[in-house]
Amino acid sequence: MALFRSEHPGPFAHAGNVAVGIGGAESNVAIGLQRLGTSAVWCSRLGSDAPGELVRREIRAEGVHVVAPEDCTAPTGVMVKELRTPSMQRVTYYRAHSAASRITPDDVDSDIVSGAALLHVTGITPALSAQASETWRQVIARTRDSGVRVSFDVNYRSALWSSDVAAQVYRDILPFVDVVFAGEDEAALVLGPAHADDPESLARGLAEFGPSQVVIKRGADGAHAIIDGETYRQDAISIDPVDTVGAGDAFVAGYLAELIDGHDAAQRLRTAVRTGAFACLARGDWEGLPRRSELDLLEGCEPVIR
Repeated sequence: MALFRSEHPGPFAHAGNVAVGIGGAESNVAIGLQRLGTSAVWCSRLGSDAPGELVRREIRAEGVHVVAPEDCTAPTGVMVKELRTPSMQRVTYYRAHSAASRITPDDVDSDIVSGAALLHVTGITPALSAQASETWRQVIARTRDSGVRVSFDVNYRSALWSSDVAAQVYRDILPFVDVVFAGEDEAALVLGPAHADDPESLARGLAEFGPSQVVIKRGADGAHAIIDGETYRQDAISIDPVDTVGAGDAFVAGYLAELIDGHDAAQRLRTAVRTGAFACLARGDWEGLPRRSELDLLEGCEPVIR
């Protein structure tokens, strides 16, 4: 999506300065992977318009291969981030009837999917439209049939659909994914109010649907995971956050990069909390994502690097 972000606290209608950029969970993860040295392809559908050109150019500039047909009859989606107070952002989406909401299975190249190490999807796509939801399901099924692993980040967005509808869609897809990421509130949404809400119970509950790797993202409390039946816990890195939007996507990118490289579960989680922490240290959804050579910079090094 194209992104418009107010740079100073207050109502967006009175914003004197507005930053223009891009954002979106899937593109954030793709950029994060690419910066860590893992080749990534981003598939979507863009409008034949200036915002679409911006999105295509920015993602390509990060080295990500973009597969996104132009739709001359629908606009590129837009996200507005309003810095309503110094510590609180309000996000508004303009994605109804967007080009991405019209994505079809043919827009996602079968050869690219079958040749990939992993397909990563989020729970945002099926919220865009019935057509996008059906495309999402078909691509996941096609990926599974080709023997490629599927990663799924719940990424529930209340502004796009109801919790009841979303929860059922998520439950239906979980048996077809290998790796699932969820915040504690998202896991609770999937499992229902009667389920225990401690991290271990939430992770075990999601694992019962079939994924072999369940990772509960806990923000400042780190992460809790059930991986191949074993429990893992990872503390967060202590930082003074500037902007936490995009931290979850950065976490996912770090985990998946290490998974694709064949590292063990503990290493995946260590890298994930580092990439998540980096994302919080700069304004923007993805701008603060680290290069692999920078991952140790949060480990108490000198404040000036020469």
